[in-house]
Amino acid sequence: MPHRIVHMLRARGTGRRPVMLAIAGDSAAGKTTLTRGLVECLGEDRMTAVCVDDYHRYDREERRNKPFTALHPDCNHIEVMEQHLQLLAMGEPILKPVYDHGSGRLVRPELVEPRDFVIVEGLLPLYSKMARACFDITVYLDPPEEQRYAWKIQRDTTRRGYTAEQVREELRRRELESAAFIRPQRRHADIVVRFGPLAGREEPPGGPLSAELLLRPTIDHPELDEVVRGADALHLRLLRDTDGRPVDSLHVHGDVSPEEAEIVKKAVWERLDVDTPLPGGLGGLADGNRSDPVAITQLLLLYHLINADRVRPAS
Repeated sequence: MPHRIVHMLRARGTGRRPVMLAIAGDSAAGKTTLTRGLVECLGEDRMTAVCVDDYHRYDREERRNKPFTALHPDCNHIEVMEQHLQLLAMGEPILKPVYDHGSGRLVRPELVEPRDFVIVEGLLPLYSKMARACFDITVYLDPPEEQRYAWKIQRDTTRRGYTAEQVREELRRRELESAAFIRPQRRHADIVVRFGPLAGREEPPGGPLSAELLLRPTIDHPELDEVVRGADALHLRLLRDTDGRPVDSLHVHGDVSPEEAEIVKKAVWERLDVDTPLPGGLGGLADGNRSDPVAITQLLLLYHLINADRVRPAS
């Protein structure tokens, strides 16, 4: 199978290949927020960020006359995306297309050279077997739909020139394709992240969002039992996933105290046994505020990135 060939090429490569992380999810699910914090922590000299929404086949004006939306694979150069992900996974540069979300136009492509870590975020990074074979760690963002709708309306009306009614109409048009092509990627993620109210827990409207992280046994997660033991606002539970299989579920309450959050962050960081101090740039939001549930999520992703970096072949 082609996806197995990618694994073989990466395994026998003589160079020091990058660690590849995918963050998939629907529009306005929080992908860029997670990515931005990771880049800030590791530094642009070590981190390359790529958005696969740049592989749109049509610009915004051309899409008006198409029978599908930007979520449909036929609206994207999937084969080119796969080829570029393979090249990045083997440490090779690419000439990446660029889609300007502000203007809705396809603009001049840019040269992308993979550094130690490559984060690939967007609508369809886990859509195909070939694409999935390129990643060491995979994440799917799964906020409640009403929460995602609110985020999308806020973002697209303030930064992308839409009216609220235009955004709502676009969300209605996209629903079938979201169900057909975006949400099925959830099953391929090592970690599923849900920012929003926790099930069975009353949370005040407008308050800080909680987080639930499903930690699937497809990769080795840090031991968290001791970390959360005795904590009031963090819980680790064994649940049944959507496929019926057992999965660890980490709950981080939105109202976790700064002191408790700091204890947890330091404990996770110490399990990496690194000489550098705990990064201070975690948890930043688009509005300038900070969120400890987001910070703890980013820290767990950092844990996996750094651990994967340790086992890469030397150059």
